[in-house]
Amino acid sequence: MLAAERKIRIVEFVKENRAASVALLSRHFGVHEVTIRRDLVEIEQEGLLRRTHGGVIVEQGVSIEPPFMERSTNEVDQKKRIARKAAEMIEDGDCIILDSGTTTVHLIPHLLHRSNLTVVTNDINIAAELRSPDIKVIVTGGELFHEGFVLNGMYADRMLGTMRLQKAFIGTWAVHPVYGLTYQDSFVVPTKQAMIRAAQQIILLADHSKIGKVALHALAPIHDIHTMITGTEADEAESCLAPFRSCGIHVVTA
Repeated sequence: MLAAERKIRIVEFVKENRAASVALLSRHFGVHEVTIRRDLVEIEQEGLLRRTHGGVIVEQGVSIEPPFMERSTNEVDQKKRIARKAAEMIEDGDCIILDSGTTTVHLIPHLLHRSNLTVVTNDINIAAELRSPDIKVIVTGGELFHEGFVLNGMYADRMLGTMRLQKAFIGTWAVHPVYGLTYQDSFVVPTKQAMIRAAQQIILLADHSKIGKVALHALAPIHDIHTMITGTEADEAESCLAPFRSCGIHVVTA
C-alpha cells in the first residue's frame, strides 16, 4: 500500500473506531510503528485527527473530512480502474505530466517498473512514491498547499511554461460538454492550465460523478481535451457521454 493511500485508510479506520493505538494501527496495516507515527504526525498537521499518548483520536470539533480527504476516500475502486486504463497509454521513454489529484495518485503502481520515464508533477505525494532508478521525477516547485501536499502558484506556472511534454494526465472538479473543465478553487486553475499548454496530448481522468457538472471557475474548453477516461458507472447513463464524443473526444470507460 502506498503511503498516501495508507494515510487515507488510517483516517477511515480511526473515524470508524473513534480512537486507535499506534500498536493497533501497526498490526492492522502491516507496517512498523515508526512508520505509523510518521503518518500520524502528517495527518495531525492536516487537522484530520489528534494524536494522544500512544495513539490517535477523533475529537469533537476536529474536521475529519475536509475537501481533499473526502475526495480521496470517494470512488476509490473506480479511480483505480481509471488509473489502470490511463497507464496503458504511457510508453517507456515517455515524458509526461501527472497532475495532482485523487485519481492520478493511483497511477503510481503502474509506473514503477517502466523504463526511461520522465514524470513532471506538482504533487509531493506522487513524487515521493515514484522511487525508481528508471524514472526521472521533476517537481514543479511553487507554493505548498498543505491540505493535499500540492504545489501551485507563480513558480510552478513559470517552470511548466519552459517544458514541452508528450502527455498530460489532468484531474478536474467538473467536466461539461458545453462549459468544459471547471474547478471550485481558483488558486489551482493557472497551474492546471500551464500543464495543458505544456503537453501535446491531454488525457482527462474523471470519475462519473464529475461528468455533466459545472464548478465556479473555468479551467479549459472541452476541445482542449483529447481523451477522457471515466468509470463504467457512466455507461449506466450513456447519454451523458455522447455529447463528449460529439465534440471529437475519445471517451474511454474503465
